[in-house]
Amino acid sequence: MSETTAKTWMPSFHVLGPLLALIVLIILGASINSNFLSYGNVTNVLARSAFIGIIAVGMTFVITAGGIDLSVGSMAAFVAGVMILVMNALIPSIGVTVPVVLLGMLTALVAGFIAGWVNGVLIATVKIEAFIVTLGTMGIYRSLVTWLADGGTLSLDFDLRGLYRPVYYDGLLGVSWPIIVFALVAILGELAMRHLPFGRHCGAIGANEQVAKYSAINVQRTRIATYVLLGMLVGLATIMYVPRLGSASASTGVLWELEAIAAVIIGGTALKGGYGRVWGTVVGVLILSLIDNILNLASIVSPYLNGTIQGVIVILAVVLQRGKKTDG
Repeated sequence: MSETTAKTWMPSFHVLGPLLALIVLIILGASINSNFLSYGNVTNVLARSAFIGIIAVGMTFVITAGGIDLSVGSMAAFVAGVMILVMNALIPSIGVTVPVVLLGMLTALVAGFIAGWVNGVLIATVKIEAFIVTLGTMGIYRSLVTWLADGGTLSLDFDLRGLYRPVYYDGLLGVSWPIIVFALVAILGELAMRHLPFGRHCGAIGANEQVAKYSAINVQRTRIATYVLLGMLVGLATIMYVPRLGSASASTGVLWELEAIAAVIIGGTALKGGYGRVWGTVVGVLILSLIDNILNLASIVSPYLNGTIQGVIVILAVVLQRGKKTDG
């Protein structure tokens, strides 16, 4: 009886693995470069990972419910472009003022809501495969921002950029706003996944959609809600991202979908749905960011190969998940 109890309470490697990998990376980084654990480097890594982290939290719910979204990077570029155009257009009538920035933020959230809703409706109501829908919208959003920028770059008004910069560069008690927002989103996401009906419904739908229907879960509404949530979080991430560079182009958000999906899978969320954990996604985001940071600090490989490394990590994470199921 005691042996069974011990096995029950013993965390599996599937749970501890990402945490152990994170600890190993921290030790490795500190041993390679003395500046790795410096305040400047740590805050820089966390601030840069906040965009992907915010999006990855939303991706966790989508994947847990048995879906996928390949369009988030292109969506972020499109939302950023629309946001910049709206703010620039408001300057002649309102001036370089805080209301212009607030209206720009509202635009980003609304655009993200609509983009997520379109994905969700096509997937849940029209019954088109999530892979096909989001692959299509990925091309649409990327093409639209290229068209809006006329093949170039959409730039925020210089004076307005100065007013907006504190949203990325300032913060509270030495912690920048993107890090604070990411932390709040992660905490709320974990609470929703573990303690709210929405999180449980996502897991039930991902595990077995028919059983979820028999359990009186509104599968269609819940699935649309996961994509709407993800779209709004893309909008929120864009709000944090635009003041960093003050521009948007066809290259904005490239490979963000790969990084978000990689973080979710590394964190232990089942790729086929049915089980997800937001805290694991946060660990996955940090792992990817630290790998990128260590490679740059140590100059081990070219930074242009970071996408290759992330792709390999995704494949390995899926192989490990499959191995776990096989062993079970």
